[in-house]
Amino acid sequence: MTTTPATEPVTYWYLEQTAPGDLRPARDLAPGAPVRIERAAVPSPEFSRFLYTAVGQDVAWIDRLPWDRARWRAQLERPGVETWVVYEHGTPGGFLELSGEESGVVEIGYFGLLPAFRGRGLGGALLSAGTARAWDLAGRTPGHRPTRRVWLHTCSRDGEHALDNYRRRGFRVYDTHTKQEPYARQPGPWPGA
Repeated sequence: MTTTPATEPVTYWYLEQTAPGDLRPARDLAPGAPVRIERAAVPSPEFSRFLYTAVGQDVAWIDRLPWDRARWRAQLERPGVETWVVYEHGTPGGFLELSGEESGVVEIGYFGLLPAFRGRGLGGALLSAGTARAWDLAGRTPGHRPTRRVWLHTCSRDGEHALDNYRRRGFRVYDTHTKQEPYARQPGPWPGA
């Protein structure tokens, strides 16, 4: 009988870009590919929660599962928060959430693809587009200074190609640490699933 450990080591990597020229865009998708990336400009707690659970269900994203509709709405309506979605044949395949501060620092808070859309170049395209939108966020957010830094973090629980994708897009690791954390049962796409 196999027992589940109470804790497991989790490594965190913190990465950044400090100038727009740091961004190394992904290769273009095939001409005529039925793929588009666009901003979800209408704050929708339901849509954002769908994206969060669908993308994060197999990589232990659990921090927002307890959020109620009001908390989701408050997050999405905060100035400097934007959700960018990749679609293939009209179907949402993943998202990237920007969280900009007035100081000119922008965090890529969440980024990922639904399992069926991974491994086909969509992640590089979405990360490239989303990072470019982080660099020009001030132009869409009154009161925000021009972006001077874009950062994110990933961990050993994320997808196996996440860290490499960030590095290929020009992000540099500026901090790393490992700590014991409670074992994260894969939460599934819906609470209780």
